Amino acid sequence: MSKEHSITIYSTPVCPYCVQLKNFLKEHNVKYKDIDVSKDHEKAREMIEKSGQMGVPVADIDGSIIVGFNKEKVKKLLSIK
Repeated sequence: MSKEHSITIYSTPVCPYCVQLKNFLKEHNVKYKDIDVSKDHEKAREMIEKSGQMGVPVADIDGSIIVGFNKEKVKKLLSIK
């Protein structure tokens, strides 16, 4: 039984890496909260504070921040083979 992870994805609708990241999580049946930072400026500020980056996607997985779609790092944090 896998534990529930706390995952937040900061993204925009037009970002190809955001789409890749979200599709990867869906393929592995991983639940996540998606925040569209192009519409939510408060959350965009939160993303920049957490990551130091203005680019998307930014993934917050159990408090670990990943900038961009780093498949290997995501797999490791979520224990995906």
